Amino acid sequence: MTGTATTDGAQMPYLALAVVGVFAAIHVFGHRMRFLDGTPRSIWLSIAGGVAVSYVFLHLLPELAHHAESGEGGGFARERTLYAVSLVGLCAVYAAERLAMRHERRHEGSGAEVFALHVGSYALYSALIGYLLVHREVDSLVSLALYALAMGVHFVANDWGLRQTHPALYRRYGRWALAAAIAAGWALGIAVELTEETTAFLFAFLAGGIVMNVMKEELPEDRESRLGAFLAGAAGFSALLLIAE
Repeated sequence: MTGTATTDGAQMPYLALAVVGVFAAIHVFGHRMRFLDGTPRSIWLSIAGGVAVSYVFLHLLPELAHHAESGEGGGFARERTLYAVSLVGLCAVYAAERLAMRHERRHEGSGAEVFALHVGSYALYSALIGYLLVHREVDSLVSLALYALAMGVHFVANDWGLRQTHPALYRRYGRWALAAAIAAGWALGIAVELTEETTAFLFAFLAGGIVMNVMKEELPEDRESRLGAFLAGAAGFSALLLIAE
């Protein structure tokens, strides 16, 4: 969804670059957030999950529905297609996770290969988030700030999961690969502008991926996630979205 011009429009790609720097720093230096470690799951990680999910359901999906209704040839069929793409995004993240788990079970001692599957899929996901920084529905500081906050805390939670699974490999290679993926996605966004319809599909895919990534981190019983913290994150960010928009 290419942005609607505002007085800030010309500067938005470069303000987005500052956000890319923040995202890259989360990937590179997130391992220093020692307060996130331990079981039961840190309340901050569960809050982050609630924030990301509320962003999907109160911002991304309504934005997609509005896009479907207002565009040429809009209507129920177009809206359903966008939601179908969201479902594909959810299934794609689930499939990547299952593939990595199956490979780990079948090939004991092949941690590097499982790590490559995990980080490779997550790098593509990160690059997509970097690309969409440049192509949001509304090019405004508020829109950028909300996206940056929701995706930033989402990265914190996802990176924590990868560090728990592949501590040494993530610290040596993974964090740098993910930081580079974010920068590459932003650069691609500057260089290539897809059609409005295609960009809407990318946002839809991202929405499904976010929901699945949050659930796979929150639901495993051994994580002992904090339901109250998750609900607080969802409620708090939902209130912020309603006030800001």
